[in-house]
Amino acid sequence: MHKQIIPNDSEYDDSVTPTYASRFLNQPIDKYDIPIDSLSPDVAYQLIKDEIQLDGNAHMNLATFVTTWMEPQAVKLMSETFEKNLIDKDEYPQTAEIEKRCVNILAKLWNAPSGGSAIGTSTVGSSEACMLAGLAFKWRWRLKRQSEGKAVDKPNLVLGANAQICWDKFCRYWDVEPRYIPLEEGRYHLDPLLAAQACDDNTIGLVGILGSTLDGSYEPIKEISQALDQLQVDKSLDIPIHVDAASGGFVAPFIQPELLWDFRLIRVKSINTSGHKYGMVYPGVGWIVWRHPDDLPKELIFNVNYLGGNMPTFALNFSRPGNGVIAQYYNFLRLGSRGYRRIINHCHDTAVYLSNKIESLGYFELLSRGEELPVFAFRLSKDRQNSFSLYDLGEKLRSEGWQVPVYTMANNLQNTVVMRIVIKENFSRDMADLLIESIKRQLNSLQISSKNSRQDHHQSFHH
Repeated sequence: MHKQIIPNDSEYDDSVTPTYASRFLNQPIDKYDIPIDSLSPDVAYQLIKDEIQLDGNAHMNLATFVTTWMEPQAVKLMSETFEKNLIDKDEYPQTAEIEKRCVNILAKLWNAPSGGSAIGTSTVGSSEACMLAGLAFKWRWRLKRQSEGKAVDKPNLVLGANAQICWDKFCRYWDVEPRYIPLEEGRYHLDPLLAAQACDDNTIGLVGILGSTLDGSYEPIKEISQALDQLQVDKSLDIPIHVDAASGGFVAPFIQPELLWDFRLIRVKSINTSGHKYGMVYPGVGWIVWRHPDDLPKELIFNVNYLGGNMPTFALNFSRPGNGVIAQYYNFLRLGSRGYRRIINHCHDTAVYLSNKIESLGYFELLSRGEELPVFAFRLSKDRQNSFSLYDLGEKLRSEGWQVPVYTMANNLQNTVVMRIVIKENFSRDMADLLIESIKRQLNSLQISSKNSRQDHHQSFHH
């Protein structure tokens, strides 16, 4: 009988032990407690890498607006600048200068009258930028009301029911009444006249969205501005506009330059965008620019000097890496206007191509076609709704790796279930054709399942 040989710790020499024979990979790990022993860098890396393989494939994620691919040179630049603390402008003055350049580039892109001295900042994303915009609105409104000796206890904000959840957060966190304009069948964003009618003395501002997350459509910012102009004539109410251009701020200037939505409209006081959406930077970086320094109350600007110099800051966050700003500037230099235009046009053309292909299948009704943002939404045709649901189709597509969101629309349209597809830079025409084939395959599977289910029900009824 052979004697069992029990290995001792000396046999687990990292230099000779195969990775998956490491004792740490042959034992369970504590999921919610810090381990007592240290791991080698390779083992720690392998443990985590194996777990995140369970995540979805970012290349097939058609739900997110967030960038899922960047050039290797940009990735290298980001990895080399993680350690730069963006708030420490005295220690990293060139990164601060690059942030300033990006703000001015965006101000010019959005036709600000600032002439190279724009007031703005980078943020973690559009959510933080929207919070800053809302705070600027509330403070300006409050200062004006106080100077007139009027009450300041009931501020409200007018916006469409399709607004992103960050606006719900702003209103709740800063005690502002949200006045949502409901959606209607065939109108999935803000109506100018209804928006103007919702304004009163306590309205701190109005939010227009350039690129709704529900269906990719633009809200009519020009018409909203005109409705507010008429409101000022009729009732002497001067209501400012903030444009939430989280996605559209990097789309419209390049492929719809004639569209009036930006600082060319004098009622537009601030604009935000997400660098990590169609700005094509990995998360998270966002931007906000104000029309004029007076539109950002000085009471919201803090000066700190304990990092080595006297520096102004007007962000909700403090320490954060500067690599998102660096990557944004890389894209500005690398792509230029022509590069951005070419990529956005590619996304736009692919979105329109794919929406037409999906419509031609005969199962779906398009709510949008990808003609504004390269994003479109669709629902089941009425004659198909008794066979299966979009939730069924979404689950079937997920089994092939596709991540396509299914959700209900907002106020007044909660019973409308839609599927939405976001086209980004790394989604090719070939990938679009592969998606169509997957949809056809899963539709056929669902139809067969539905037919068999009806037959079983019919036989059971007669039995």
